[in-house]
Formats: sequence, C-alpha cells, structure tokens
Amino acid sequence: NEYPYLSELLQNVYSTQEIIESIDKVFDRRGEIKDDASPTLFTIRQQLKSVKTKINLNFDKEIRRLTKENVLGDTKEAFVNDRRVLTVLSNHKRQISGNVLGSSKTGSLTFVEPQVNIELNREFDMLQDDERKEIVIILKALTQKIAVHTELIKAYQETLVQFDFQHAKMKLALEIKANRPQLNKDNELELIEAFHPILWRSNTSNGKKTFSQHIQMNTFSRMLVISGPNAGGKSITLKTIGLLQLMVQSGLLVPVHPNSKMFVFKQILSDIGDNQSIENELSTYSYRLKRMRHFLETTNKRTLLLLDEFGTGSDPDLGGALAEVFFEELYNKKGFGVITTHYANIKLKADQLRNAVNGCMLFDVDTLAPLFRFITGQPGSSFTFEVAQINGIPAEIIEKAKSRIQNEKLEMDSLLSDLQKEKSYLERLNKEHIEAQEIAQKTTLEFQSKKAGYDDKSRSLLQTMELNNRFIHLGQKMAQFIDRFNNKSRKKTVNDDLVGEINKFLKMEKSKIDGIQLQEKIKKAAPKKIKKVDPERDEHQRSKIIIGSQVKLISTKKSGTVELIDGEQITVLFGFMRMKVDRSKLSFIQ
Repeated sequence: NEYPYLSELLQNVYSTQEIIESIDKVFDRRGEIKDDASPTLFTIRQQLKSVKTKINLNFDKEIRRLTKENVLGDTKEAFVNDRRVLTVLSNHKRQISGNVLGSSKTGSLTFVEPQVNIELNREFDMLQDDERKEIVIILKALTQKIAVHTELIKAYQETLVQFDFQHAKMKLALEIKANRPQLNKDNELELIEAFHPILWRSNTSNGKKTFSQHIQMNTFSRMLVISGPNAGGKSITLKTIGLLQLMVQSGLLVPVHPNSKMFVFKQILSDIGDNQSIENELSTYSYRLKRMRHFLETTNKRTLLLLDEFGTGSDPDLGGALAEVFFEELYNKKGFGVITTHYANIKLKADQLRNAVNGCMLFDVDTLAPLFRFITGQPGSSFTFEVAQINGIPAEIIEKAKSRIQNEKLEMDSLLSDLQKEKSYLERLNKEHIEAQEIAQKTTLEFQSKKAGYDDKSRSLLQTMELNNRFIHLGQKMAQFIDRFNNKSRKKTVNDDLVGEINKFLKMEKSKIDGIQLQEKIKKAAPKKIKKVDPERDEHQRSKIIIGSQVKLISTKKSGTVELIDGEQITVLFGFMRMKVDRSKLSFIQ
C-alpha cells in the first residue's frame, strides 16, 4: 500500500534458490566453469594439469641443457599458438630436434617445439577439445534444468530494465538538481527558478553562470508573447518552457523550484528554427505556412504552441498582417502558446486580447548588454538602432535608416525603450528600498538585542542594590544596638531591655526570610495543569492499531512496532525484545 508502483513492478517476480543453486553448481564467482561441474570434467582437468606439468618439466630441462650449448637467443623461449617454444639462433636450428613453428621478423631466431613435448602437446590439445565438448554438455544440462523458470527469468529481465531506467532518471535528476513540481488540473503553469538543463550543463562545464527564469501562465494569460532584442534570450526562454514540459510529461524531474506548478497538455506543437529544404523545394516561409495550417486544424484548449520568430520569412508588412490574423485564430482555439516576435502589431494585439499577455527580455539600458531576465506585463523594444550603434555601425547610416521609417513606428519603439528604462530605474529604486529596509530591520534587531542585554544588566544591578541596601539597613540597626550596649555597669540586668529588642528584631527579620522562602516553595510545589484524559478518544486511537503500526507502552513510554494481533493480545517488537501486550496498555502513535 505504501509503494503501489513498486509493488506492481514486482508482482510477476519472486525469489527462488533453485536458479541460483543450479548455476552455483556450474559457475564459480568469476564466471568460470567449476572443475567439479561434472565427474567427467573433473577427470579431464586433472589430466590436463598432469600433462601440463610434464610439458613444463621437459621444457625447463631442455632450456637448461641448450643454454650451456649457447644455441638459444636472449629471450630463450616464446609462445606460438599457445605452445611454449624455444627461441633458437637460426644458425643452430638443425642441431635441435623438434618441430619448427616459425621465425622472428628478422629471421635471426627460429621457434622450435622440442621433440620431447610433441606428443605431450598433442595430448594436451586433445584434452582441451574434450574439455570444450564436456562444457557444452554441462551447459545444455543446466539450460534444461532452469528452463522451467523461463518466464520468471524474463520477468527478472523486464524488472531489471525498469530499475535501470528509473536509476538513469534519478542520476539525471541529481546531476541537473531537478525537483518534482506540483502537478495540477487547474491549467496553471508557474516555473520558478527554471533552467534549461542543456544550457545549464554547458555553462557549468565552462564556468559560466546560468540565469534562472520565472514564468507564469494560466487560463487568463494563456498566450505569452515574448519580445526584445536579438541575443537577449527569447528563444532560450521559449525552449526552456517546451523542454521542461516534455520532460515532465515523460516522467522526468525538472530543474525548477519544488513550489513550481505544471499541468499536462494533450499535444505540444512547435515551429522553431529554419526548416527550408532544397530537396523538397521548400522555403522557410513555405514550411511555416504548412505548419501554421496544421496548427490551425489541430489546436485546442489542451495544446501548447511554441512559435519562435513568429511571422518572419516574408514581407514585413504583409507577413505581419497575416501573422496577426494567425495569432487571433490560434487565440480563439483556446490553446496555450509561447510566441517570440519582433512584430509591433503582434505585441499590440497581445495587449488588446483579454487572455494574452506581453513579456520581454531585459537589456541593460546603459551598456545594452543582455541581462537574460524575463518579465511579464510589457512588450520589449528591439533596440535595433542602439544595438547597431554599439556594434560599430556609423551614426550617419543609422540616422539615414531612421529617416526612412514611419514616425509612428519610431515613436512606438522609442516609447517601449523609454518604458523599459523607467522600469529598470524603478526596479533599481525598489531594490535599494528593499536593501534599506533590510538594513533598518537588521539595525532594529541589533538594538533590541542590546536593549534586552541592558535590561537584564539593569535588573541584576537593581537586585544587587536592593540587597546591599538591606545589608546597610541591618548594619545600621546592629550599630545602634552596639552603641546602646552597656559594658561598664556591673548590674547584670542593665542590658536586658536591649537584648529583648535584639531578639525581637532578629525574629522579625527571620520571619521575613521564612515568608519569602515559603512563597517560593509554594510556587514550586503548585500542581501543574493536568491534561484531561478522554477515555473514548483513547479507545478510538487504540482501535487504529494494525500490523506495522507504531505504538507506545503506556507504563514505560517505550515505542515499538506491531508484529501480530490476536484479539486484544498484541505482539510488539521493542528493539530486540518481543512482548505480548494487552491492547489497553498501548497507545497508538502512527
């Protein structure tokens, strides 16, 4: 019940020792066939060892003999076709009895199999062939034995593949620091601190910073039009939304803040990049028109549209007019869309439509450097002339270009630029205000902390002063008693009145001290408020106890886990100790 998907994955598999025991009888831990896998194999391998020992003894004897005769090369021996051979100086090869199996590249050395080992090597080859045949017999027998578990082994394989797949997804999630967003049915998309995972990995490996985005879309702002200058991050923002949505719908965690919200689309349609084709005689604009026809036919309220550089590829005025109509039609289909554009009429239309919203990528208005920050609520200026100027285009060319543009377009672009400048200025003021508030709050906390310290010190000094005043008062009183004491008169009763006053004074002071101590004892001994016990509630809680519940023994407050329930008798595991306890003596934890 706690892990239903894991339980479902494991429903066709179970643990059995039969497969393991059968394989362990044949294979060792290194995956080699054991010597005792069969009696025949054991006999063959014993014979192989015996023959191998004889071959090595004979070979070593030959080396020692021929070394004295100075007919061997520096290496003395080599391996040819897995056989140990002598490296004989070619001038002396006829002096050695045996089979010649080859020579060195220079021809100075000849590889000779000693005559004494020819029959032994032949026998060794025969035994190796017997070993191979016996291993085939053993493996066939093993296959037949575990064939009854074929379906279980297939289920093991499928389960392991699924575990491997989940493990791969987990490794990716850890690498890109991904989280699970809140999935909702309210058609609300809010990406908080969202990263494009591929861009993040690339920037991280190159030591660059990746800027996160905060993007919100819902039923009332379902068409998002992103504008702003080139190289400002419009396409990356669009691709971030699309890729994260595909990742979530593929069961992957995504690099966003865990408080982010996402929902599931039935289809995701995209038009990103230049898709012209020479083979199919298809231009960029032709391709986009065909895609747009498909979008108009298939888009519905469960569709996410991703349209990069919307409307480009044709005459700006005519293409812009057609793009505006396409935009209205897609809007009327009730779908969600993220659109990047430079067209002013699309920005204006997004501002007019109730459930569409403008957004822009911010630029530093002083340096014209991209800030890679996205904000909603206003369209962005393309900073066409400003970017041209900062890239070294002569001022006279820029002014000539401005003179050929309609005043309305210049004024609108200028207005957007001014708006962005004002927004940047207000954001800077707001940031400074927030920082000032934080400093004021920090100062206030420091003041309060110091004040609390001074108050404690003041109370301590006041207590010390009161104690000192009391001691001074007592000292003055005792000084008066000392001054009145008569030690000159021999009359024994001369100081009786004084002694009486002293005793009376001491009793009064003692009673004051006793009264204070009694009050302190009464405060300490005062009974604490006892929480009322609700028997019905306790009985209801105890009725929840099932196998696996966490419970507490009322008498000792020791916690344990329920293992068995037999009526009112419950077996509980307390650490390493197992006890049978009556239900009434337990309290339910969880």
